[in-house]
Amino acid sequence: MGTEQKDETISVKEEQSSCTQQMIRQILFISAGASHSVALLSGKVVCSWGRGEDGQLGHGDAEDRLSPVQLSELDGHEVNSITCGADHTLAYSEPLSQVYSWGWGDFGRLGHGNSSDLFIPQPIKALDGVKIKQIACGDSHCLAVTMDGEVASWGRNQNGQLGIGTAEDSLVPQKIQTFQGIPVKMVAAGAEHSAAVTEAGEVYGWGWGRYGNLGLGDRKDRLIPEKALSIDGIKMVLVACGWRHTITVTSSGSIYTYGWSKYGQLGHGDFEDHLTPFKLEALSGQIISQISGGWRHTMAVTSDGKLYGWGWNKFGQVGVGDNADRCFPVQVSFPNDQKVVQICCGWRHTLAVTERNNVFSWGRGTNGQLGHGDTVDRNSPTIIESLSMDGSGGQKIESSKADPSAGKILVPSVGRYAVVPDESEKVPTAGLRDNGGDASVPENDVKRIRVNPGPA
Repeated sequence: MGTEQKDETISVKEEQSSCTQQMIRQILFISAGASHSVALLSGKVVCSWGRGEDGQLGHGDAEDRLSPVQLSELDGHEVNSITCGADHTLAYSEPLSQVYSWGWGDFGRLGHGNSSDLFIPQPIKALDGVKIKQIACGDSHCLAVTMDGEVASWGRNQNGQLGIGTAEDSLVPQKIQTFQGIPVKMVAAGAEHSAAVTEAGEVYGWGWGRYGNLGLGDRKDRLIPEKALSIDGIKMVLVACGWRHTITVTSSGSIYTYGWSKYGQLGHGDFEDHLTPFKLEALSGQIISQISGGWRHTMAVTSDGKLYGWGWNKFGQVGVGDNADRCFPVQVSFPNDQKVVQICCGWRHTLAVTERNNVFSWGRGTNGQLGHGDTVDRNSPTIIESLSMDGSGGQKIESSKADPSAGKILVPSVGRYAVVPDESEKVPTAGLRDNGGDASVPENDVKRIRVNPGPA
């Protein structure tokens, strides 16, 4: 009798252990916006956290979340990828051939034909049934590459970042005609510029080019994509955009950067802008497999899982244990020397996934975008407990308590938003763009107010 009871106890423990193992979900994708973060887990589970003022978390309200919360509105939609813009988010379901968007809707960046904010995900009707290979989001515009290598763009277009030949915003996706017959491999979006790598390995740039971030050898804007100047015979396979700089990787794993370098975000050991792709010699001995650009910082992962960061580090977003800017790559350390398999830069924070299925975050935490249950900044990688295999208690993800039936559009399009700098920042002259600096985007957290009403 005692033996049977002991065997039963062992059996129950084994069953509980098995169930615990089954509960662990693999981290498939991570993405970071201005002040929010999103993760896609196995089982098609989407989580979001951080700033929620503009609906970018998708939970049906405007509340911040300090820890990851499951986005229940996307349950059952079989999401395969997620992408954050500054204050909006997109998701794609391959089985349903459907793109969803939510968050701040000004300038048509959500692709629904209006400028309304959405607080829960809604399908973009213009992309119904379209097979998507990749999506990229900038500050206020979006790009999508189809499986056939065509590119569609929508949202804000004041500097031609949509690549459609005008400076008019587009409230719905439009095809970029330049790439007709030129299959595109991947795209990237910065604040006001865009880039693409073709299947043939050529790099194109368009939009705002005042710092040489288009790679065209000058500081002019472009309304349509133009081929970047590059070294003959070099094939590019990856591209990423920071706020106003661009990063590319060759087929052999070398990294090139160009554009704005006021904070050392190009990594060349100085603060000089580069108008054409310039090889990053400091990493010439490494094979780069992933890249990501933040507002003013850059991160790169090597083929053997090492992570390097450089650029603006005021909030610790480079992840090297202090808050000093770096104008050359510095290796980022992880507990137990874990290897990095994914990296993503937000504006002022950074996310990484390691081989042990752990998610780490660091940098600015003022809206909870680091996912640690507080609003504290961190200057070195800190594990997000609720998402990570090695987190205390395993993966425990809160479910959204918001009631989506309250309405899918909580903020109608009654006017435009304006970024309001704090008193220490220079305010640009009304009606004019700034002189190429970044004073119009304050370092401190911003608030938005409604200004003169505009069309929906």
